[in-house]
Parts: sequence; C-alpha cells; structure tokens
Amino acid sequence: MSNYIYKFANKIKHNVVPPINDVLLAFRTLKEIPGGLTLLSKAVSRVAPYFQTVNPVIQKLDADMCEAFIKKNKSVENHIGTVHVIAICNGLEFVMGVLTEASIPQHLRWLPKGMTVNYVAKADSDIKVVATIDEEWKVGDIQIKVNAYRADGQPVVQGYITLWVTEKK
Repeated sequence: MSNYIYKFANKIKHNVVPPINDVLLAFRTLKEIPGGLTLLSKAVSRVAPYFQTVNPVIQKLDADMCEAFIKKNKSVENHIGTVHVIAICNGLEFVMGVLTEASIPQHLRWLPKGMTVNYVAKADSDIKVVATIDEEWKVGDIQIKVNAYRADGQPVVQGYITLWVTEKK
C-alpha cells in the first residue's frame, strides 16, 4: 500500500505542479518584501555587471514575460537628452536574460545569438523594457520578443533577441 502512495505522491509532485526554478522563486519571494525587487535586480546585475550601467529594476516576472524599468537620468542619456538606444538595448538584454533563466527547462542552456531592433520613437522619459516568449523551449534557435516603452505607453524600440539553445552535457 505504501508503495502506491509513494508513486501517487511522486506523480503529483512531478506532473501536476510544474517545477519552479530559482529565479522565479526568488522573484515570487522578494516581491512581497519592500525593496525586494530592487535587491533581486541588483543581484542579477552583479552577475552581469554591464547591466549596472542602466540600473534596471524588475517589476513583473512569469514563465513567459519579464518587465523592468530604467530611470531616465544623465548616465543613460545621449546628446539630445533622450535615453540612448544602446542603454535601452542593454535593458532589453537584461529582461531577456531574466525571462530566459526563469523559464528555460533545466536540461537546456542558452547563448544570445543576435539582436534585431527598430527605433520607432524618441525615448524622452523613464523606459519600461519587456521581454516575452511565445515559443516552446527546444534545441535550436528561439526568438524572444523585446519592446521598450515611454511613460506614456508609446513604443520606442521593438525587436527580437535570438537565442541558440542546446542540451546541457
């Protein structure tokens, strides 16, 4: 009898409740703590220090979407006083990376392969950067949709980041 219960419990654990990875668990835990998402964002930025140049702060995270904000200030502005597109691309890579780490199956690994972006409007305010994934994870190329928006909701950058996904050895 106990063998049947053991098998049933394992079936529930592995099939009914999807496993949650460390990034998603950290987000769900820290979002309940004042300043927790800033702390999480800073921890991610320490792993990849170039993200510290734009100081993104994660706002939302799920298995298919990540959203963060970049504050418009002198350190990310260009010569005309708007947020520099390379700073925005840095923020887009940040949300793509966090989304990917939060959603990729444990048996896969990834590397960015390329980024294609279009500049569609001036970035004259704080910027919301968003990454979404519409595909199922698989070996090969996967495209992550990335967009950046002004405070008024107007898109300023639209594009894709292509990932090369392989099996872990």
